[in-house]
Amino acid sequence: MILTISGLHGTGKSTIGKLVAEKLGIKYYSTGEAFRDLAKEMNLTLEEFTEYVENNPNIDKKLDHKIIEIAQKGDIIIDGQLSAHFLESVTNFKILLICPLEIRVERMAERDNTSYNKKLKETIMREDSELNRYKKLYNIDLKDEEKIAKLYDLIIDTENLTVDEVFEQILTAVKKL
Repeated sequence: MILTISGLHGTGKSTIGKLVAEKLGIKYYSTGEAFRDLAKEMNLTLEEFTEYVENNPNIDKKLDHKIIEIAQKGDIIIDGQLSAHFLESVTNFKILLICPLEIRVERMAERDNTSYNKKLKETIMREDSELNRYKKLYNIDLKDEEKIAKLYDLIIDTENLTVDEVFEQILTAVKKL
């Protein structure tokens, strides 16, 4: 079984992905964690690394090829903004988590133990950069509502839901496969 969980930063992809993977007894992989790890390896902040990646598209392509390679082994949840796009033909179920910017930033600021304003600035910069890079590199528009509706099997707004409620919605849907 191959599942993808997509969504913007702070929607709950990693938290939910890990829980679902554990419950189903399958592996979990996060492109966001891989991105952050690369930034650390290069001793750069997320903002600095984002700027670096804008001028070095090979980084995005390397991460994207890696998710394809990992997914081909099967029995995994891939968490990433583009995972449903790249794995569309091999994925059993594609999930999109959505949530307003303000809530997402609050969550990430708390998770990272940083200020709301710092996290807001970082998030806007990263998401603008990604939106532009993905259009340029892959002709993927993450704001294309028609494509979103066709691509995903389940879309959940996590704004007013607990982690358990999101988890249960996903498990209920996946059990129907």
